[in-house]
Amino acid sequence: MLFHNTLKASLFAIFVLFSFYLMLMIILPYSGGALDIDFLLTKQHIIHLGHYRWAFHLHIFTSLYVLIVGVVQFSAAFLRKWPRLHRFLGQGYVFIILFVSGPAALVMSCYSNGDWTARISFILLSMLWWWFTWQAYQTARHKQFGRHGAYMIRSYALTLSAISLRILQFGISNWWYLDPELQYTIVAWVSWVFNLAVAEILIWRRKKNFNLARLSEG
Repeated sequence: MLFHNTLKASLFAIFVLFSFYLMLMIILPYSGGALDIDFLLTKQHIIHLGHYRWAFHLHIFTSLYVLIVGVVQFSAAFLRKWPRLHRFLGQGYVFIILFVSGPAALVMSCYSNGDWTARISFILLSMLWWWFTWQAYQTARHKQFGRHGAYMIRSYALTLSAISLRILQFGISNWWYLDPELQYTIVAWVSWVFNLAVAEILIWRRKKNFNLARLSEG
């Protein structure tokens, strides 16, 4: 059991580090201020809008923090050893999503590529991301740590949708031929719905194991 848990933790850490590297490579080209590269090439018709430019840059440049800090928050050993640091980093994660990256993502969602169904997907994703993070903060304030952990799992699952979206885009575009608009709509929904489904399974298993432990102790 110990080996199994260690293996799962190690694989997850490798995935997060890879995700961090992937996001870093995506973000670095924008650090020079160019507005006619990569993703922004698809936004030349709205790049003149100041609020969109602000939303885009705020969202992408804060993504690295929430991506790497989020995973640290799930380490029980880290929490036991550095509870104050856990709280400080968690507050930073919450603050950025609630006041910076979350609102910026919602603004970007209103101008997303694809048809209206893809746009609805990104708007819903942004709202759920904000709401789960807000609930994680509220439950922590009221010392409801079981519910806090569940909401953090949901929040971080949606944080990782930025990675799953790019993996899906790469996979579908290289292995299947689909109409580009249909492809983007599929990716827009699956990239976060799948993550959230996995999160709910993890929460259910966590609750089940907790209840079994309580029964065995009783």
